[in-house]
Amino acid sequence: MSIHDIILIIINFAGALAVFLFAMKEMSEGLQKAAGSRMRAILGKITNNPLSGILTGTAVTAVIQSSSATTVMVVSFVNAGLLSLSGAVAVIMGANIGTTATAWIISLLGLGGGTGQLSLSMLLAAVSLFFIFTKRASLKPVGQTVIGLALLLVGMDLLQAAMPDLQQYPALLEGIASLSGYGWWSILLFILIGTVLTCVVQSSSAMMAITLLMCYNGLLGTEMAIALVMGQNIGTTITANIAAAVANTAGKKAARAHLVFNVVGVVVTLVLFRPITNLVLSVFPNDVPMAITLFHTVFNVGNTLLLVWFIPQIIWLVDRMVPEHKEASRGDAPEEYHLSYISRGPVSTAELNLQSAKREIQLFSKQVLRMYALLPELRTARNEKDFDAVMRRIEKYEQLTDRMEMELTRFLTQAGGGDLSAHGSQRVSSMLRIIDNLESIGDSILQIALTRKNKRKDAVHFDDHLNANLQQMSLLVENALMVMDANLVDYDRADLDAANDAEQKVNACRDRLRDEHLEAIKKGRYNYAIGTAYSSLYSQYEKLADYVINVSEAINL
Repeated sequence: MSIHDIILIIINFAGALAVFLFAMKEMSEGLQKAAGSRMRAILGKITNNPLSGILTGTAVTAVIQSSSATTVMVVSFVNAGLLSLSGAVAVIMGANIGTTATAWIISLLGLGGGTGQLSLSMLLAAVSLFFIFTKRASLKPVGQTVIGLALLLVGMDLLQAAMPDLQQYPALLEGIASLSGYGWWSILLFILIGTVLTCVVQSSSAMMAITLLMCYNGLLGTEMAIALVMGQNIGTTITANIAAAVANTAGKKAARAHLVFNVVGVVVTLVLFRPITNLVLSVFPNDVPMAITLFHTVFNVGNTLLLVWFIPQIIWLVDRMVPEHKEASRGDAPEEYHLSYISRGPVSTAELNLQSAKREIQLFSKQVLRMYALLPELRTARNEKDFDAVMRRIEKYEQLTDRMEMELTRFLTQAGGGDLSAHGSQRVSSMLRIIDNLESIGDSILQIALTRKNKRKDAVHFDDHLNANLQQMSLLVENALMVMDANLVDYDRADLDAANDAEQKVNACRDRLRDEHLEAIKKGRYNYAIGTAYSSLYSQYEKLADYVINVSEAINL
């Protein structure tokens, strides 16, 4: 085989693989858009019942055709505190079962199916036109899914065509055969090869397709193909671990649990390697690709049935793999801010990550409430040292809100620029408006603090009546903030009436204070400096409340 032949094989194979991976991406994104909100709701309700977790993981992965997407989403949910670690382990076990659906699609539809006057891929592509050109937005994701499946089959045809002909390259067959001639060492070698290649390709489904095609073309024997599949099950865990790199401790533990589950499964399968190989060959003695597909299913189902009884032990192990870190001191804003609940990874899960983005916004709201709670300490500070310490904390929180807005806006803008469903796009627009107003609330709190600072600098003192009025206004705004924060927990049950009622009370108080202030100015009850500081403060409180009601209104967009 010449260098020219090798280069041609690599180019053709890489191009075919690119088509296959793009098809997988289109299928996954189309299914996520069609069922993303349902998937989020289902996963968000998983309890510690292992059976429900396994069934959910199986169903979700079979639907969205990507175990990587499911595990990345699970890491996000654990990271966000929406899913317990034990529930996550069960869902990941189910995801391993659900991913076998792709292998069955390839074996039953994608091998040798490109011949004939009417291929299935072309039929599916033709059917997708109905969904793509329909005026109903809800059906367009179905069209994307169908065309993705059609491209998947086309990619399989291209991969099959890119496979070298053994008759033309006998040296290639001899090279592979030589690697297969070392017994258990060869099995371990092919496990390592499967792990490395899956880490590089970032898709166990793509590697499974390649393995099945190599078997179909006679390049691989049953034992070496099974070893490759075992390695692929280890390599596929890299995606969730990449996503967990920016996750908190709980998210990292979920990703490590995926790794532990698959590695332990491989070790157990190695012990039972010969009996399992004989079993799948007895079912499909003359069809190696189908035997490998059956092994893939037996491997994942068998591991789940075995290890489901050891979930506490898996959690015990990952607890030691990922030790807990001490949290920052309570009440202090962190020095730096990074997204806490949104896991970034190589798999496109923007549609599914909106639930985590919502939790991120809840964190934003909590930070704003903590910042607001510092304002009364400015008035009661006993000396300059105490006052300056509170001011520094408020300024630190304001800088934090700026960074939170920037990070969230960047993520949501990227998600909105992608291929989201109509509901997903609407939710992104709503979230962008929410975080803009939350940042404005932080700015308003800082302005109130600066006004207090200038008042103290200029030795301006309010009497008890003015202080009581501002205290009342402060409490009404605090109530509005609490209503806002509650509304951010569940967008579908946001209480806009309570938010409007809180806003009206703030406005009524502002009107009363303004009327009293104008009357006091006319009668000369206090000087210009006191009047300016006083009117500035109650006006700033009212302006802050305007941003608060904007948040609740944005939820209902």
